[in-house]
Amino acid sequence: MRNRLAAVLMAVLLLVYLVLVTQRAVLLIATGEPIGIAMGVALFVLPFVAAWAIGRELLFGVRTERMVRQLDAEGNLPVEDLPTRASGRPLRDAADEQFPQYRAEVEAAPESWRAWFRLGLAYDASGDRRRAREALRQAIRLERADAKAGRQPTP
Repeated sequence: MRNRLAAVLMAVLLLVYLVLVTQRAVLLIATGEPIGIAMGVALFVLPFVAAWAIGRELLFGVRTERMVRQLDAEGNLPVEDLPTRASGRPLRDAADEQFPQYRAEVEAAPESWRAWFRLGLAYDASGDRRRAREALRQAIRLERADAKAGRQPTP
């Protein structure tokens, strides 16, 4: 819940920023000066790029949250029994010990979004955020393909 609130707050702050930047862009374009117009156009384009990036991240969060709920309802969500630091993050050595199990699941069933999702969680617990996001994106692609094809869930 805290993460969702933080995401909404950041989106609202970005919206305020985008409005202010757009105002400045219009003012710069209205000067009629070539440099002002060029800067105004650049400021006008940047908010769209930022909005696209934020939208993509929010959609990623919504999709992964939906998948967590589905895995939890099925009883396929990994149990979080790893020892943690004071910050709440799992100890890397303990997470690394469980990692081969999740990698083997993906190797055994590379078409299973559930296996890819659990692998993403394992990467995240091991501290490898880049690979975690890649695995979660693959899980999203596979889950969407399953939904389009009307396939039944396979654990």
